[in-house]
Amino acid sequence: MVAAAMAAVAVAGLALTEVASAGASGDRSRSGHDKALQAGLEALVADGRLPGMLMSVRDRNGRVTNYTAGVGDVRTKSKVPTDGYVRIASITKMFTAVATLQLADEGKLALDDTVEKFLPGVVRGTGDGAAIDGRTITIRQLLNHTSGMPTGVPFMGNGILPVRDRYFETREMLDAALTQAPTFAPGQDRVWAYSNTGYMLLGLVAQKAAGRPFAEVVTDRIIDRIGLKKTYYPGPGDRDIRAPHPQGYLFPKDDRGEPTAGDLIDITRFDPSIAGAAGQMIAAPSDLNKFLVALQGGRLLKPGRLAEMRQTVDAPGLFEGWRYGLGVIEMKLSCGITAYGHGGDADGFQTRAAITPDGRAVTVAGTNDEVRQYEVIALFDKALCATK
Repeated sequence: MVAAAMAAVAVAGLALTEVASAGASGDRSRSGHDKALQAGLEALVADGRLPGMLMSVRDRNGRVTNYTAGVGDVRTKSKVPTDGYVRIASITKMFTAVATLQLADEGKLALDDTVEKFLPGVVRGTGDGAAIDGRTITIRQLLNHTSGMPTGVPFMGNGILPVRDRYFETREMLDAALTQAPTFAPGQDRVWAYSNTGYMLLGLVAQKAAGRPFAEVVTDRIIDRIGLKKTYYPGPGDRDIRAPHPQGYLFPKDDRGEPTAGDLIDITRFDPSIAGAAGQMIAAPSDLNKFLVALQGGRLLKPGRLAEMRQTVDAPGLFEGWRYGLGVIEMKLSCGITAYGHGGDADGFQTRAAITPDGRAVTVAGTNDEVRQYEVIALFDKALCATK
């Protein structure tokens, strides 16, 4: 449900609005827009399988343009709300990583500490997972997915629909993961495997080190610190998305969980606790760009710690030229520029966000995570490389 930025109804309405972003980053509104980017969005929604698209582009001078295409609701044919809220899924990992690195700066943890130091006796695998042991897993390995923690999300064997209304404690998710076989020995040389359960575990570690609930850690240390007004970590039992937002959709499935023909299913409302610190958050595209600008500008991490965050390892399974750091993906773009960001797929939403070294930030989101991933990535690349 919350994969990384992986390999990646005819249009009933589309809109484009230029807006000024609030906050301390000095953003300014811009006149005009990139017609090629707008056309790219329209092409993505043309056959209705991907009902709606949102994109926010912050140029190198801080000017922001928000784009939309398609419909926000396939039933009512309403327009996609400009800069609406979406589930950002694994983009949450950047927030989790930043909070963890802040705790390291304060001496509350060290990246080479073991999980055992903070959760003594908790991480002990059973059955197929007998080799998993918190005494051999470090925080750094959780951050860059070299811990060997299982890759799948527990309780998702039949997709989201059977568990959409169920609340999960992170400890329950972890205990289920500990019965699954590890992908490799922790820190094994040149081995990498994306692990959502690893980041759920990381959230527990950060929570213990901070002495506060993890949602509060992220809110106080990041969201409130830099004035993100349209970003939040849903609380227990919060299954909805704040307004305005488009609806999120998925394809109907057969008994094996394979997509079948039929009307799209509205999956906007579900309990995101199944993702936890790996993918629970909700935000608007322009706010994710503000986060990226603040991170790159030194408002969240010291320069040395940001550089450490961007020290990457080979990441087989991501796009060619992409590597993984500490909760961030290094993306080699088609224009030769290197951007840093993340992607996320939650049921109903696919979202990508990144920033270039000179401060151009782009976030793009679509309202079906099961279709056109490659095309969305291609448009995302094009938007980051654009000069307007």
